[in-house]
Amino acid sequence: MKETVDYHIKSTWHSITRMYNLIAHEYGLSQTIGYVLINIEKEGTPATKIAPLMGMEPTSLSRLLKNMEDNGFIFRRGDDTDKRVVRIFLTEKGVAARKISKKTIIDFNEKLLKRISKADLQTFIKVFDTIKDQVHQEIEKHQLSMEEKNK
Repeated sequence: MKETVDYHIKSTWHSITRMYNLIAHEYGLSQTIGYVLINIEKEGTPATKIAPLMGMEPTSLSRLLKNMEDNGFIFRRGDDTDKRVVRIFLTEKGVAARKISKKTIIDFNEKLLKRISKADLQTFIKVFDTIKDQVHQEIEKHQLSMEEKNK
């Protein structure tokens, strides 16, 4: 199974995650916390918008956000116009951690781009877009199949 596209994506992502976690640990962070921090906008981000960006289940995200709040990275506040919406904001500590997270990602990408030609990068992006398109088609097919079974 080491020849499958899935294997190469997963093993590469695990390597990247391990690298980011090693770096993040030096700052009392994790790769996951770093990505959440990067996805929180200055004007606050609805909690419901973060889970899909992270590919997380809402219950897992709730635990993570509670942990981040307890550690002083974020705070929550109800939306000014829609009281059903809870917005997540960064504290000063969260802003500082976000800067570290962004810099870590940018530095790694700059190193990669020195090693990858523009043509190879364009091919890589095209291949990944094809993979994402196929994944979306498979998801739709299986969702339709499940809907038919539930009728």
